Amino acid sequence: MISRVLEQLRQFNAREFLSQFISLAFVLCSALVIWKSVSIYTNCQSPIVVVLTGSMIPAFYPGDILFLSLSPEPARLGDIVVYKLEGKEIPIVHRVIRLHNVHNQTNLFEGKEDVNLKMLTKGDNNEYDDRFGIYTKKLQWLHRNHIVGRAKSILPYIGQVTIIMNNYPAVKYVVVGLLILLVLTNKE
Repeated sequence: MISRVLEQLRQFNAREFLSQFISLAFVLCSALVIWKSVSIYTNCQSPIVVVLTGSMIPAFYPGDILFLSLSPEPARLGDIVVYKLEGKEIPIVHRVIRLHNVHNQTNLFEGKEDVNLKMLTKGDNNEYDDRFGIYTKKLQWLHRNHIVGRAKSILPYIGQVTIIMNNYPAVKYVVVGLLILLVLTNKE
């Protein structure tokens, strides 16, 4: 198969190669436009995330894809949020188990946004809340600025591909290389 692909590449003239390259660029640009459109629609910088660990079993399993949205309304007890902490590379998916409002308790019940609202989270499968091992030493509560989005829907197991490619980088390069070759050698 690879020899056939290489033979096809050798037979390309400059015009065919340029045409295929433009097709590849168009596919990549289309994917970027779709991603940005979904980001704007959901008000979420990262509207799709993959669950990487078992901390939320039985709600979510490693490899599940979550679709997120970030609405202006405050978080509620039981919401599943994705948050990102400074100094940590990967966002975390956990459930809000406690809310704390320093100055204005009425806003919690009226559904109004309150900048003083603080949240405590925990993985459903974890023994302790996130203050023990996940939050930084100075951080005891999450604030709104930590929240990336709230889980709105799930696509089970499809994200296993992402986990495999992260655990085995060589697989990622082989898959990407094969996809590029496929696009470049496609005559249609």
